[in-house]
Amino acid sequence: MQTKTVAFTSCAALLLSLLAGCGSPSTSAPSSATPAPAGGSTQPPANTGQTPPAAAPAPAPAPAPAQKTTLTLMVGNNGTLYPALQAVAAEAEKKLNITIKFDIKPDGTEGDNLVKTRLATGDMDDILAYNSGSLLQAISPETNFVDLTGEAYMSNLLDSYKTTVTAGGKVFGVPAGSSNVGAVLYNKKAYADLGLTIPKTWAEFMANNEKIKAAGKTAIIASYKTTWTSQLFVLADFYNLQKQVPNFAQDYTAGKAKYATTPAALRGFEKTAEPFKKGYYNKDFQATTYDAALKMLAEGTGVQYPMLTSAIDALNQNYPDKVKDIGVFALPSDSADINGLTVWMPTSLYINKKGKNVDAAKKWVEYFISPEGQAVFTSKSKASGPYVVKGIKLPDSTYEGVKEMQQYFDAGKTGPALEFVSPVKGPNLESILIETGSGLKSPQDSAADYDKDVLKQAKQLNLPGW
Repeated sequence: MQTKTVAFTSCAALLLSLLAGCGSPSTSAPSSATPAPAGGSTQPPANTGQTPPAAAPAPAPAPAPAQKTTLTLMVGNNGTLYPALQAVAAEAEKKLNITIKFDIKPDGTEGDNLVKTRLATGDMDDILAYNSGSLLQAISPETNFVDLTGEAYMSNLLDSYKTTVTAGGKVFGVPAGSSNVGAVLYNKKAYADLGLTIPKTWAEFMANNEKIKAAGKTAIIASYKTTWTSQLFVLADFYNLQKQVPNFAQDYTAGKAKYATTPAALRGFEKTAEPFKKGYYNKDFQATTYDAALKMLAEGTGVQYPMLTSAIDALNQNYPDKVKDIGVFALPSDSADINGLTVWMPTSLYINKKGKNVDAAKKWVEYFISPEGQAVFTSKSKASGPYVVKGIKLPDSTYEGVKEMQQYFDAGKTGPALEFVSPVKGPNLESILIETGSGLKSPQDSAADYDKDVLKQAKQLNLPGW
């Protein structure tokens, strides 16, 4: 499939519109709730103070049909996305007489492979909750999903978001949640007890790690049992990379730039390996799950966790009395002059073009993205970053950790993750980085392996230069 490349500078400019549309300061991870990426068993309070969109409302859904329609919706079982969608489904059933049967998929590469298999065999659900950006491009949206470009509610979505769910000039998705950030989550009480300050450089970060280790605590929590969590030192480092090599995304997409031969890009692999060599990871990190990692962070036995900020919502589910103790800081670069956040766009909902109930699915998605549907959704899933639906603002009840992110946004020190400015992302990064972070392979060899991994993906996308 021919994919249109989005330049970094263009997407970075669009991120400014995200902030302008979201106003005041301020998805989520694996959980063992009722099948509920990121979160536990206790749902957050029903009234979180979110403000529903004030923009021109979408047309009212058509009257409910006399006969009930059943749709299937595939979603991951981590965080508050699943329970929030359940809440919307319950209200939509009353309004539309449409029932949702949820199909829970695994996270990480296993989930990606399942989605690809279902699409290839024609066995995909009516609606799919899945990534925006490069992972969407890898599953041929023009072939598999319904074009939503002409829907009235599209005017309520920020352009910075729509770009990430667009292929061939057509928009295929609607956002299911807020944006979020790749950063370091830290236990503020532990930091205070140990007299630590927020590090602005990698050297300062490693010095903090040494002090934490000396105090008998885990300095950096790793949770490789949940394989996708191994990627954060590389993916969240992209803000630092693009500041040093502004054309990296463009050259990477064109097949000119490589991780193994670009020192600033290789740095993320080195940052994955260095804490292992120093003994800063938890001893059982290869057997530690995402849920277990969140428990360590909440209790302060582990002090820092490189992770997406969607994890804060997951923490609130399982440890509501501890979530105020969790802060956020940018993954440090090697220079204090380069210090900012890498931003992820939200998971999106897509309608299966080959489904048997496309019209009903369109009505359900229309309700979901309406002011009423968004009010229900945001009452069950608090923000982990700015929203991409116009009119939804971050309330005073926003998590403290999310509020700490605002300084970076206000200072313009944010940039989109690589997967939103390039369609190229290899499927095996998480397994490669598990080897890197376990001392089984050098950062240089791991980066070279990933360059080979993305080569396959780029050729599948028919990108020029590969």
